Amino acid sequence: MTSPSPRVSVVLPVYNGLPYLHAAISSILSQSFSDFELIVIDDGSVDGSASALEEFDDQRLRFLRQDNQGLARTLNHGISLARGIYVARQDQDDLSHPDRLALQVAHMEAHQECVLVGSWAQIMEVDRLVDRFHRHPLDESTLRYQLLFNNPFVHSSVLLRRSAFEQVGGYTTDPARQPPEDYELWSRLSRIGSVANLGRVLLVYREIPGSMSRNGPSPFRKRLITLCAENIAIAAGLPSDDPSALAIAALTHGDTTVMSQSPDFSRMQDVLLMAIQSLAAGDLQTPFRLDAISRIHAMKAGWIIRESPAYDLLHRPGPIRNVAKRLWQLVKRLRGPQ
Repeated sequence: MTSPSPRVSVVLPVYNGLPYLHAAISSILSQSFSDFELIVIDDGSVDGSASALEEFDDQRLRFLRQDNQGLARTLNHGISLARGIYVARQDQDDLSHPDRLALQVAHMEAHQECVLVGSWAQIMEVDRLVDRFHRHPLDESTLRYQLLFNNPFVHSSVLLRRSAFEQVGGYTTDPARQPPEDYELWSRLSRIGSVANLGRVLLVYREIPGSMSRNGPSPFRKRLITLCAENIAIAAGLPSDDPSALAIAALTHGDTTVMSQSPDFSRMQDVLLMAIQSLAAGDLQTPFRLDAISRIHAMKAGWIIRESPAYDLLHRPGPIRNVAKRLWQLVKRLRGPQ
């Protein structure tokens, strides 16, 4: 007989995560909200990660192994097996607060239009909890504004509405668009429903070299620029390859090699203001308009400096740069502590 579907499916991908996996699983199995299944997928680990599951005897735990396929494919596989209305992410080295699922499910059930809810997170440096936090914005207008440029959600803190995930086709596995697979997915989800963060620390986010999220190709800046440009253009009602949207994205993320022409700062400002009109109404637009204008002015100032002969001289290794550095150090010493 088939067991009833749980309310939540927690998907936990594993790749060589043995040192912290037991604690991560325990943090899920000890949730105050109990109507869930935990799907753990070992993505070809070679460190014996599966042994961490031997101590658990819980009917809600499902374990699978596969040859290494990478994070996005592993997540899609795990969510394809999910039976819950909601899908929660959990990383192999992070810890969820006991009330995380209860609070996130309550939010989703009170906001049927919501497709994604994250939470604040506290940083743990390897095994040491430190006084650093991811406190991303809570209100939807600000989240949508920040999504134009980057990712305002902690991936491992997110709970999704599964029907929305399936509607947008899941995580992309296109190497031209991921990583960052999370920012790519949030961008598409935000176009079909509302998004939110809960203003409570419901996750401990462990920073550790070699974690699954830090493996793989590192140069994803160009993909980040592609997604950022696409978000700005779509919000402004323009084609996704609009050159001004691309210039805003390129200058935001500090890589002008993707630009085929000099930036038109006047049009860039118009494009960004057009994008803001789709994010908020009336006076709610004001802080975003001010930030947008300030961003474009800063980009223009940086571009002018970059195009000046002095910029090239000061950034080219040689005696002029060395003298400039010494002069700057001398000025700092003469000015004293600020």
